[in-house]
Amino acid sequence: MSNSTRIENTTSLSPREKECILWVARGKSSWDIGIILGISQNTVNFHIKNVMRKLNVSTRTVAAIKAVNFGIIEL
Repeated sequence: MSNSTRIENTTSLSPREKECILWVARGKSSWDIGIILGISQNTVNFHIKNVMRKLNVSTRTVAAIKAVNFGIIEL
């Protein structure tokens, strides 16, 4: 993956998507994240699926790892 792709991925995540994937990286379930952020579990899943699509991965765990490695989120 080129650096320009990394930059595009970093800037294309919304603040809410970053928030959701951060909590995934911290080991929280969608239900937990919904409680923490005050949104529904379905909304959390929507944001996480967007992150997975934007980072071109098939699992939320890999999305969280990639987000950390790219500097999108910090644990």
